[in-house]
Amino acid sequence: MAGRRAFLKVGMGAALVLALGGGIYRATQPTPARAPLPRFVLDGEARAALQAIVPAMLAGALAPGPAYATDVDGVIARVHAAILSLPLASQKEVQDLFGLLALAPARRLLTGIASPWGQAAPAAVQAFLQDWRVSQFGMLRAGYGALQNLVMAAWYAAPASWAAIGYPGAQLEWAP
Repeated sequence: MAGRRAFLKVGMGAALVLALGGGIYRATQPTPARAPLPRFVLDGEARAALQAIVPAMLAGALAPGPAYATDVDGVIARVHAAILSLPLASQKEVQDLFGLLALAPARRLLTGIASPWGQAAPAAVQAFLQDWRVSQFGMLRAGYGALQNLVMAAWYAAPASWAAIGYPGAQLEWAP
């Protein structure tokens, strides 16, 4: 019984921290006066999070060497473009996810990563992603799913990645 109470107290405290963190993040972000919902902004912390997350999700798919950084940057650019193509309400949800990942206390609580994203160990990033993937909390599983869908779609949208899965590209046949 005491274990369940402690769990509930920790859960309530975490929910309060997340709500407070989300509010602080939103309050510090510039928003246009006329738009009911702002468009997604890939700011420095969101970009840094993606620079850590993309290689962890694409481990083994990214070729080592000089093209590595270019490939990661290309995936990030395509993730950004994909997010901008979403409805504004969905963009806001993704912005909130990145806001939580950017805010140091929320990042520590939700991912276990204490250092800034640019200093995060690849093994720690992979561990947080695995924890979110199998979490008992639907919110974390949904966050993982959103990140995975965005990264994988961005990776496989590039024709250069098709050969790895045996996809020859679109084969168009024209009937006269």
